[in-house]
Amino acid sequence: MAFKKITFVVNPHSSNGLTGKEWPHIRARAKDRLGFFKTRITTGPGHATELARGAVVEGAEIVVCVGGDGTLNEVINGLMGERELRKPDLLLGFIPRGTGCDFVRTVTLPKDPDKALENIAGCNFRRIDLGRLVFQDHEGGTSCRYFHNVLSFGLGGEVDDRVNRTTRVFGGLVSFIWATLASILLYNTKQILLKVDDGFEKEVTCWNVAVANGQYHGGGMRVAPGALVDDGLFQVTEIGALSKPGVFWNLPKLYNGRIYEHKKIRKLVGRRIEATSNQRVLLDMDGEQPGQLPVIVEIVPRILPIICG
Repeated sequence: MAFKKITFVVNPHSSNGLTGKEWPHIRARAKDRLGFFKTRITTGPGHATELARGAVVEGAEIVVCVGGDGTLNEVINGLMGERELRKPDLLLGFIPRGTGCDFVRTVTLPKDPDKALENIAGCNFRRIDLGRLVFQDHEGGTSCRYFHNVLSFGLGGEVDDRVNRTTRVFGGLVSFIWATLASILLYNTKQILLKVDDGFEKEVTCWNVAVANGQYHGGGMRVAPGALVDDGLFQVTEIGALSKPGVFWNLPKLYNGRIYEHKKIRKLVGRRIEATSNQRVLLDMDGEQPGQLPVIVEIVPRILPIICG
């Protein structure tokens, strides 16, 4: 491992600032396990993308993200070019220190820093799919981003917006549940023209559509049971026109993996998804809120080598 050029990208504000307090201990353990490495500390939203891109330019062979799903998303976007990795033999490491940490529920990665460092030292990796989306950003322009876990639009974007405007002092699960309940009360279903590959095209009235690479989002909601991160396919979950009492009544199914038991919840599978609406429909991308519809999403199969056990 000593010959590998390693850069850590650390978000000290993740996990409600706990990461910043824990970083000196993690750094000391990392030096014992990995030897010399560079450290780059984020200072605000979007900075992890710049730092990851800079690490590639500096010749890093392993970039380790220390933060939550949002930080991991930013790092991945720094490592990716137009349609491929900026450096073909680059490896991504991840020490999960976030509010929700939903991705590690699908791709088994230890939350314990010492065990995560053991994985990184071993350099065993798995190639996973990414989603590439083109969408309308907050300035009204067109942007392109990648996501590793789940993109959703509708209620999910509203929940993100609410979570990002409130405190997460009580932890990820409580924050997301509170934001979900509040958003359900204030939100109404949207009319969305949804297209999945060439086999499904329909205007749907729905609460939310999730385009899933991983199975979980929103602090533990199992929105896509059975989704795989390396099969070259998205699992799409459309939550249809349930009544508000029906949404509350069926909310537990979002957590226990029984979501498809309801007749108004549809499962689709595809490689390319398009969605438009005449209404304002916000996006949720790996726990962040980058913009709104319209959106085009494509799978980029087995593009990202991530270090696992």
